[in-house]
Amino acid sequence: MANELYRHPLFQTRVELLSPDERVSISYQRAKLLMQTYRLTSSDVQFCSSRFWSMMMDPICSLDIAMFTILAAHVGLTIGTLSRHLKKRPDFKPLVDRLLRFDTVGIYLLTERGHGLDAFNIETTATKTADGYILHTPREEAAKFMPASTPSFGIPKVALVMARLIVDGQDRGSRFFVTPICNEREMYRGVRSVRLPPRSGTGPLDFAITTFDHVHLPPTALVASDILDYATPSQPLEAWWDEIWRIQLGTMAVPAPWISAIKAIAFIGGRYSMHRCLLGKRSEPVPILSFRTQQWPVVHATAVAMVMANWYPLVIRQAMKRTTDHRVRHAMSVIAKTTVCRHFQRCAPEVAERCGAQGTFEHNYFARIENDGKGVIIAEGDVLTLCIRLFSELLQRRYEVPMPDPGESLLALHASSLLEENRALLKSIGGDYRSDSFNALILPQSQTVIEAMGHALAYSAALASNLPKPILDVYECAVIRQDPACLIHAAEPGPLPNRARHREIRYRSDRVRCGLERLSGGVTRPHWHRDSGGRISPSDAIDPTDFRVVDYQPHAAHHPPDDTTVIPSRDLHCFRIYQ
Repeated sequence: MANELYRHPLFQTRVELLSPDERVSISYQRAKLLMQTYRLTSSDVQFCSSRFWSMMMDPICSLDIAMFTILAAHVGLTIGTLSRHLKKRPDFKPLVDRLLRFDTVGIYLLTERGHGLDAFNIETTATKTADGYILHTPREEAAKFMPASTPSFGIPKVALVMARLIVDGQDRGSRFFVTPICNEREMYRGVRSVRLPPRSGTGPLDFAITTFDHVHLPPTALVASDILDYATPSQPLEAWWDEIWRIQLGTMAVPAPWISAIKAIAFIGGRYSMHRCLLGKRSEPVPILSFRTQQWPVVHATAVAMVMANWYPLVIRQAMKRTTDHRVRHAMSVIAKTTVCRHFQRCAPEVAERCGAQGTFEHNYFARIENDGKGVIIAEGDVLTLCIRLFSELLQRRYEVPMPDPGESLLALHASSLLEENRALLKSIGGDYRSDSFNALILPQSQTVIEAMGHALAYSAALASNLPKPILDVYECAVIRQDPACLIHAAEPGPLPNRARHREIRYRSDRVRCGLERLSGGVTRPHWHRDSGGRISPSDAIDPTDFRVVDYQPHAAHHPPDDTTVIPSRDLHCFRIYQ
C-alpha cells in the first residue's frame, strides 16, 4: 500500500533532540497515524490480510521501533486475540472498534517477572466468584513484566491478562481476561504500574511492571467464545498454545522492520564510504569505498537486504496460505525470524564500524537500531528457545518443513547435511531427547541448523525470482563466512575455495555509486550546526564538508547496469540521515 507517511511532520521530527518522554509520546502519535492510514478491520487482523501485512512491512516502522512495538502488541496480539471470538461474543465489538481507531491502546500481559520462557507456569490468578472474577498477583515474581502499562501519555489502555482460572479452589488452566488498566490520567483501582528504567541506547517506551491487587472483573471479562466454559483442558499445554495462538503470527511479523533496517544500513554505509576520502601519495582524494575492506560490509548488507526482501513475502504466503498444519506455520515463522534477525545482527555492527566515529551517533541511525535489534531477539519468543523447540521436533520427525532439493545449491546441501547428521546422532544416543548426551551434543547446534535452513530457503527463493547472480554469489559468500569449515566439508572439491575468496564480488565503486544514487534524491550540504538544534556552534575554521544531510526523496528512476545492486527507494524515503 503506497503512502507518504515519511512526509508527515511526525516523521520529520528530530527525535534525538527530544526528551525520553517526548519521544514516547511521539511514538504513540505515530502509531495512531499508522492505524488511521491503513484502516484495518477486525477481519484484516484475524485473517492477516494483505493490508495487515502491508502495515507490518511498511518501511516507516524501521524508523521508530518503539512505535512498531506498540503496534505489534496492540494489533497483532490484542486485537488479533479478540477477533476470533467476535462472532459469538458481540459484546467485544465496541472494544475492538475503539482499539481499531486507536482510541484505546491494547497491551498483552502474558509473561511474568519470574516466568519468561516458562510462561506456561504463570502465577497470576483469576478466582471465580458469584459475580465475576478476582484478578490477583500473589507475589512479586508473578508481576507482569514489561508491556507499557503507564497512564503517562494521555491514552486509555486495556490489557489481555493471562491468569490461572481458579474455580472452587481448582486450577482450570490459563485463560485471558480483558482488564482495564488506566484512563487518560490514572490507573484503575487495584492496578499498579511501576515504570522500568530505560533500555540503553534504544527508542524509549513506557515499559513497566504491572500488578493486580484483588481487582474485580465481570463475568464477560473471560476471553472465550463460551463464558460458561470452565472445564479443565484434557491437554493443558495444547490448550495454552491455543490461547496464545497469535504469538506464532507475531513471531512471523516482528522481523519485518529489520529488513528495511538492513537496507537503510547498506545505503547509509555506502553513501558515507563514497563521500569519505583519504589523501594518497599523489595528493588526490581516494574514496574509502575503493578498498575491499570497505566494500565488503556494504555489498554484504545490500545482498542480504535484497535476498531477505525477496524471501520474506514468499515465506509469509507459504505459512499463511499454503500450510494447513499450524506446527509447520510456526516452524516457518521461527525460521524467518531467526534468519532475518541474525543477518541484521551481523550486518549492522560491521557497517557501523566502517563508518568510524560518525557511526556511533544516534542521529546516524546505526547505534540506536543496533540496540533496538537486541530486543527483537526476545520479542514474540526468544530466538534460541524457539530454535531449540523446533530443532527437537524436526529431529523426531513430528512434521516436515518444505525444503529445497539438496542438489539445488551449496546452502541447500549444507542445511540438509546438518539436519541428517543430527538425526543420525540422535539415533546413536538411543533417540532420548531428554538425555545428557542430547543436551551436550545436539542442543547447542539448534540455532545453527535452523539458520542454515533459512539460508537455503532464502537462496532458493532468490534463484526462483531471478535475482542478479552477483547478489546470489555475495549472499552465498556471506553464509560461507559464518561456517567455512562445515561448508567446505559439504561442498564438492574444487569450486568452494574460489567462492570463499569472494572472487564473485565484482562491484567497482562506480557501480555501487550508481545503485545508491538511484535511492537518493540528492545530497545537500547545509550548515550542520543549524540541524543540531543550536546545541553546538562549530568554529568558522572548521570545514564542514564531511557533514552532509541526506534527504531521501522520490525522483525519476534511471536504469543502472543489470548487475548493479539496487534497493527499492520506497524503503528509504522515511530516513533523514545525518552523516
